[in-house]
Amino acid sequence: MLHSRWFKTAGAAAALTLATATAAYASPAPSPDYTAAAVTLRYDDSRAAGWEAAIAAGVANWNASVSNIRLVEAAPGTRAEIQIIATSGWPQATLGPVRPGGQVRVELGSQAVTEGHDKTRIAAHELGHSLGLPDTKPGPCSQLMSGSTGGTTCKNATPNATERARVQSLYANGLASLLPTDGRVLVDAP
Repeated sequence: MLHSRWFKTAGAAAALTLATATAAYASPAPSPDYTAAAVTLRYDDSRAAGWEAAIAAGVANWNASVSNIRLVEAAPGTRAEIQIIATSGWPQATLGPVRPGGQVRVELGSQAVTEGHDKTRIAAHELGHSLGLPDTKPGPCSQLMSGSTGGTTCKNATPNATERARVQSLYANGLASLLPTDGRVLVDAP
């Protein structure tokens, strides 16, 4: 009887030791992800003939640069937050940040292209306005939002670290839906 009690106590101690040792080497439980899902903004470029490749490249640059927004092409017949049209004048856009369900307008003007400015830079720059970024004129080519002051040789169509951080901040935690849009139209003529 004494032996059976000893075996029970020894067995319990061994089980406790094994459980403790196993727990020390076990992987920690994954932490829950508290980041908000990316805000999806749809764009309609059906009235921007001749700019499709530049728009696609500008959208890809923004999607690769910021994590809390996703620009996607709107399905035909659906409402889009960003209306993109081709015009004969200077590029211009409504200053956002555009809210999901809201609407801004981007005009991709051929006059800037005629003067030698890069189409993809123009598209990415105007999308930047829709996302809430003002012009930073005058500015160097390394600043996407310097627009035409980057010069006609400037091909940079990617937002810099400051521009990326500003958009990340404007859409932090999906809260862009609570921010009012400025509504001003920014014309990007030199």
